[in-house]
Amino acid sequence: MSRYWNSLVAKLDPYVPGEQPLVQHLIKLNTNEHPFGPSPKVIEAIKANANDDLRLYPDPTALALRRSLARRYGLASDQIFVGNGSDEVLAHVFHALLKHEQPVVFPDITYSFYPVYCGLYEIAYKTIALDDQLNIRVEDYLPGAAVGAVGGIIFPNPNAPTGAAHALDAIERIVAANQHVVVVVDEAYVDFGTDTAASLINQYPNLLVVHTLSKSRSLAGLRVGYAMGHIDLIQGLDRVKNCFNSYPLDRLAIAGATAAIEDQAYFEKTRDEVVALRTTLTLALQKLGFDVLPSKANFVFAKHPAKDGAALSAALRDKNIIVRHFKTPRIDQYLRITIGTQEECAKLLAACESILRA
Repeated sequence: MSRYWNSLVAKLDPYVPGEQPLVQHLIKLNTNEHPFGPSPKVIEAIKANANDDLRLYPDPTALALRRSLARRYGLASDQIFVGNGSDEVLAHVFHALLKHEQPVVFPDITYSFYPVYCGLYEIAYKTIALDDQLNIRVEDYLPGAAVGAVGGIIFPNPNAPTGAAHALDAIERIVAANQHVVVVVDEAYVDFGTDTAASLINQYPNLLVVHTLSKSRSLAGLRVGYAMGHIDLIQGLDRVKNCFNSYPLDRLAIAGATAAIEDQAYFEKTRDEVVALRTTLTLALQKLGFDVLPSKANFVFAKHPAKDGAALSAALRDKNIIVRHFKTPRIDQYLRITIGTQEECAKLLAACESILRA
């Protein structure tokens, strides 16, 4: 701790991202990156924009990208907010839209950045326990004694790191019952198995839906995220963004992201391949004795009754395979395993079989 830090920095507990190893030839199944590269049209668009215009500032509103997203979801461009990855978008959401006078509510097992944002912006929060099957109970998020007065509600669908998803009617129950506050549905993994709540936006002015291009669009390295909601919510995000960084997306990111959204055929083809690989991997892990939670994401959440989670993660690392292990109570025996290529999944299964046999 430095004597030059202010009191806020001194008490922060920062988010720890998944390992990005510098060692070559590791099988990296720990950060839910897409196993296949982005659309060739993305590469073409980036190359076409890598020219002398890079001396100029990009469009601060990223209008071309917002128009493309608006067409994709049947919204107006002024209902779209874009940022430098969905993490930045979420940071602005916590700052601008979740009221700080009452605690923000989210699940006890969820995206671990949420409590970090609360610490950064000095927001109180309350967690609601998942049920015994590690699922969200919709009833827990309806107004009443269980929830109490809240400053906002946020949860992922599908949830992270469990992969569990709720149907659209369940999401709508939560949004409709809490119209006095903003309800944020974080849909980083929605494309891999459930319906987006974007179709509800024009019915509920308190709904904000957050997406990323890092997962299903294979653009984790480009850092593009966006939010969709009523124009009042978007304007609130813009006010905060323009007090922080007026140019969150550079020219290459705008061009590449727009091309990714426009190439629906490539997205669907590679998305379907990931879903098929997820099914195959789930069945193979179950055959090895793993308990695997039903997943609608591009990862599986699994534990083995005969092997400690931390020990299994370390043993896989010794075999040059990285998966994500969380030390959080209730899930410390689980591993979150990203869906890799067919070859990577085969090597993972062979390694697991070898470790369990030993």
